[in-house]
Amino acid sequence: MRILLFFVLLQNFAYAQQITIQNSKNRQITHLNGDWNYIIDPYETGYYSFHLDEYDKKSDFQMGAFFNNYHSANKNNLIEYDFDKSPKMRIPNDWNTQDEKLFYYEGTVWFKKSFDYTLAKHKRLFLNFAAVNYQADVYLNGKKLGTHVGGFTSFCFEISTVIKEKDNYLVVKVDNKRLKDAVPTTNTDWWNYGGLTREVSLMEVADAFIEDYSIQLDKKNNTTIAGYIKVNTPTTGQPISISIPALKKIITDTLGPTGILNFSIHTGMGAIQYWSPKNPKLYEIIIDYNGETIKDRIGFRTIETNAATILLNGAPIFLKGISIHEENATGGRGKTIEDAKRLLSWAKELGCNYVRLAHYPHNENTIRLADELGLLVWEEIPVYWTINFKNPATYHNAENQLNEMIDRDKNRASVIIWSMANETPLSDERTFFIKNLIKYTKSKDSTRLVSAALLTQYSNGVNSINDPLGEDLDLIAFNQYLGWYGGNLEDAETIKWTSKYNKPLIVSEFGGDAKQGLHGDKKERWTEEYQAYLYIQNLKMIDKMPHLAGLSPWILVDFRSPRRLLPGIQDGYNRKGLISNKGIKKKAFWVLNKYYLKK
Repeated sequence: MRILLFFVLLQNFAYAQQITIQNSKNRQITHLNGDWNYIIDPYETGYYSFHLDEYDKKSDFQMGAFFNNYHSANKNNLIEYDFDKSPKMRIPNDWNTQDEKLFYYEGTVWFKKSFDYTLAKHKRLFLNFAAVNYQADVYLNGKKLGTHVGGFTSFCFEISTVIKEKDNYLVVKVDNKRLKDAVPTTNTDWWNYGGLTREVSLMEVADAFIEDYSIQLDKKNNTTIAGYIKVNTPTTGQPISISIPALKKIITDTLGPTGILNFSIHTGMGAIQYWSPKNPKLYEIIIDYNGETIKDRIGFRTIETNAATILLNGAPIFLKGISIHEENATGGRGKTIEDAKRLLSWAKELGCNYVRLAHYPHNENTIRLADELGLLVWEEIPVYWTINFKNPATYHNAENQLNEMIDRDKNRASVIIWSMANETPLSDERTFFIKNLIKYTKSKDSTRLVSAALLTQYSNGVNSINDPLGEDLDLIAFNQYLGWYGGNLEDAETIKWTSKYNKPLIVSEFGGDAKQGLHGDKKERWTEEYQAYLYIQNLKMIDKMPHLAGLSPWILVDFRSPRRLLPGIQDGYNRKGLISNKGIKKKAFWVLNKYYLKK
């Protein structure tokens, strides 16, 4: 007996327009969060189809189809799937911690959401994904909207001509398989959470709307606020205004055919309260155009370097930091404002004025909360370890993720460092790859610092920092693990360090594992006492490093990693956290806290 699979061919392969819309949270939003049906598809069955009516004429499968929300009127047709009878999953969320069968799963899962929507006249509608890990193929009502690659940045498609008032069905194929040529590549040290991991929403906007804007303190004049506003499908001569009520400033102008308004707002000496960790002042910004009002809260500050010193608002600052992975309290992908508050509040309690968000762009909730709390931020893309630096497509992928990260967070005062990479081994191809990313970043945003977490070289008793990337970076950062992956803690005070570059130096990682609650001698690995001793000795060494401008030890909280397999100790967790995955502080937390209080 023939088992016939019935999957409907796509009727239209035309992709919808994919753009980035600034400040998507401050729009007319309809959330599609909640229960979605899902089908696990390790064999990519949903990518093949044939129509039963044509079965006798055509025996081969056809590429490009998908699991559709299909119900046949012909009872003789056999359909071997049913989205509406499939299990449901809460979105946004990762699939690993919602379905026991999917805990270690890497592959394809299809998601489906049905909804009604009435689009007002002279309005346009966009479907927005805050993040999907890793590749998303998106279909609405039988038409493919497009594909997005990259697990941590937002994207949207216009659906104005596809939406119906009743019975819309949205289907998303999500594939989180690790790939050699992807960014990140196959080899990582964090959990590969798959799924619709951040919010999904519908954004309704005017027929001509504010698509993008950049509003920052002028780098050359700290009494001037400057930037641009970009309108999608503008009408020439139509008025647009930007106002800052607290500064009693408003500019009204008319748009030209480009749809871009460049502006400068001169405030006068002493008018602006500059954003800083001690005074995280945010100003309400209001933009009006074509009946649409967009509001944002933006801080104004300068960040630059002078030789080996980091200057915030013209004054030296030491970055007292910690590295953070984006996980929630139960070991799944962090996704809510509560997850962000939990992590950043611990960083504040530790004594931090700075956080390194590793190793990918975190949720926008985290960046906006850092603005509120006065925490400086290092953001990076997952160019991690052994990326395929020889593949032009891999570079394009990395640059696109960098572009989407900068586009989303360019108005956040907290973000002071764009990071290009982490622990990438030296090679000519790697250096060329990352130098191009640096060049691209500086051309796109000249108001922030650019860095990368580098490796060091050891020879004749001296650790040297001479990575060729240092020529192009604004500050030099490196990872080192004295007392864990090499070296003796007793030698910490005599170890010598040199840097080829007269630039600020940040120790972007150091640390060691401890199982919370495991106690013993300070020289006994895996104990809280050993981890505390490691911090004491490393901090003595770090204080003697030339050009030291900050540090971000590894890491705030224990996090899941399939690489960490030691039974009874790691159990699938990297235990370098100063706080356990249960939320209990280890002894080393208080060692670093004491150091920061005195720094």
